[in-house]
Amino acid sequence: MTPDARLDEVLKRLDDQLPDALERLKALLRIPSISTDPAHAGDCRRAAEWLVADLASIGFEARLVETPGHPMVVAHGPRGAGRRVLFYGHYDVQPVDPLSLWDRPPFEPEVEETPRGRVIRGRGASDDKGQLMTFVEAFRAWREVHGALPEGVSILLEGEEESGSPSLDAFLAAHREELSLDLAAICDTALHSDGRPAITTQLRGLVGEEIVLRAADRDLHSGMFGGLAANPLQVLANALASIKDAEGRVTLPGFYDAVPEIPDALRADWDALGFDAGEFLGAVGLNHPVGERGRTGLEMMWARPTFEINGLSGGYTGEGFKTVLPAEARAKVSFRLTGQQAPDAIRAAFRARIREHLPADCTVEFHPHGGSPAGHMDTSDPAFALARGALTEEWGREAAFVGSGGSIPIAGAFQEVLGMDSLLIGFARDDDRIHSPNEKYDLESFHKGARSWARVIAALRG
Repeated sequence: MTPDARLDEVLKRLDDQLPDALERLKALLRIPSISTDPAHAGDCRRAAEWLVADLASIGFEARLVETPGHPMVVAHGPRGAGRRVLFYGHYDVQPVDPLSLWDRPPFEPEVEETPRGRVIRGRGASDDKGQLMTFVEAFRAWREVHGALPEGVSILLEGEEESGSPSLDAFLAAHREELSLDLAAICDTALHSDGRPAITTQLRGLVGEEIVLRAADRDLHSGMFGGLAANPLQVLANALASIKDAEGRVTLPGFYDAVPEIPDALRADWDALGFDAGEFLGAVGLNHPVGERGRTGLEMMWARPTFEINGLSGGYTGEGFKTVLPAEARAKVSFRLTGQQAPDAIRAAFRARIREHLPADCTVEFHPHGGSPAGHMDTSDPAFALARGALTEEWGREAAFVGSGGSIPIAGAFQEVLGMDSLLIGFARDDDRIHSPNEKYDLESFHKGARSWARVIAALRG
């Protein structure tokens, strides 16, 4: 039987077994594996054990590996001499609060009819249990048709992604020899906003920082002290306002030194996507793009660094009115990084700017909240063209190389610790409501996602 005929048989098996695959996904979704809540530690372990058993049932050498937090799931197929790929997903989910906004219990998943088609609704349906089960189902069908799993395939499933992956780097370092393969495949991404398949090839990095600025030893009466005593909220507001100019550019010294212009070929690819920034903003009740002038919407979201104020508090914010100068002001801010920007250098420049605005009577504390550089994948690797062709064949639309405005730290960890790039391929949609009530995953994404992975696996196997 020819390779193409074998692939057709795998795809037909995925079509025929879709009802069974949905039941398996429902079983996994029923486990409330909320990694941030200690009360659900047992549920996280139960989800990991469920996955170990399922992977073992289709021929993987699967095991649960302990960490200081929730366990990892590690599985290996037959070794072989070909290119080796590590598939990654995470089995933990976000908390469900506020529960009152869910239309159905979040851990009682069901298939629903919607105006745009059938979906499976439940916490984790899209992020990331539905996504990781797309490649598990592809491997299941592959083994049933071929009699064995594809050679050189391994799986890593994490249980702490939604709580910051505190155990991940140490785990990767400790298992470097076992997990350093030729390429990773990460399923925690999405289709492009217009529904076409996409491979994410660059990710913005992140610097998070909390600032606590203090002045007097108590809140002060603004009539008695206003104009004389330092106001921490005013000091902090002035300092933060100085970080962006009227053109939308960050004013920290050297901020753009390591930020390259995107290549002309990539710019042309992005322009061909037909992205409309106004339409994109319209979905959230806005109309007018802001940011660096002279940049396209996709450039601003995917290829340019940003500074954002995520929270600002201090003084009296309750009902009514209270005329005080607050003793303390707080802010939470973040930078998204691109190019070769170094998180430590950006953090140091930010702290220096805040201190420049500090009057003699004020003190400041800084609390870091994560830092990771931008990620860039080497698309000259033939695997990217092969995967792009496989996705195009399945979806009937030319797959796109896209960027991501967000950060996916696992891709950076794979590069830094294991020395391998990642194929970031996922099938989520913008309206999946991940991290929100009523999360869902389109049945089309689940079904065609599994078929897509079967095609990618076949393409990489040659």
